[in-house]
Amino acid sequence: MSILGSTGSIGTQTLELAKECSYQVEALSCNKNIDLLIQQIKEFQPRLVSVGDAETAWELKERLKAISLVGREPEIMYGRDGNCAVAGCSGVDTVVAAIVGFAGLEAVLEAIRLGRKIALANKETLVAAGELVMSEAHRYGASLIPVDSEHSAVWQCLLGRPLNSWKRIYLSCSGGPFRGYSREELETVKVKDALKHPTWDMGAKITIDSATLMNKGLEIIEAYYLFDTAEDNIDVVIHPQSLIHSMLSFKDGSVMG
Repeated sequence: MSILGSTGSIGTQTLELAKECSYQVEALSCNKNIDLLIQQIKEFQPRLVSVGDAETAWELKERLKAISLVGREPEIMYGRDGNCAVAGCSGVDTVVAAIVGFAGLEAVLEAIRLGRKIALANKETLVAAGELVMSEAHRYGASLIPVDSEHSAVWQCLLGRPLNSWKRIYLSCSGGPFRGYSREELETVKVKDALKHPTWDMGAKITIDSATLMNKGLEIIEAYYLFDTAEDNIDVVIHPQSLIHSMLSFKDGSVMG
């Protein structure tokens, strides 16, 4: 596998799973967190790594020279070309797309056009370019597997079922740390308050997006493209306990979550 965004929260969890399951990690990318990237290089011995820019790539090369690597030394690239090379690394069948924001789009398209299996943990890819991404996936026979918990839950509910058998998607929402606050109380909240999610330990951006409920808006757009449905078929349900990530109602009246 290759991991785009290996030093973020999704990337590090993916590497923990790769270690547990003895998956071969061939390529890694990050932006500037080369302290953690060096640890990952030592442990997983990828053939290729990519960082955000030329200066960071130079620093990484110098630091790797100063230590004794056991096993192969990786090729080092940077920028958009580097991310695309990670996505297209030979011998890879699965690409985990975990770069935050729009920056990972080109690399995801590269993986799609090579017919790879893409574990998509990046909402913005579909939010920004959902029509293009899905049409290219159909054209090249690439598989898009959602990693985001809500969409993964829907995807799992659909396994082995006819595509025309379901009726509505229900995405659950904890309500965030400010659920139940009055307008007056909301006027006094600080960033540090928004970073205290009541249920999940996540990266800073998604935690803020969850607190403002922007994250749920992005998830509706993501579901619209992933499951090729009308937005009227997608509902959001407040579920503070966060026990169920999503539910799917079927035409026969049953509900699966």
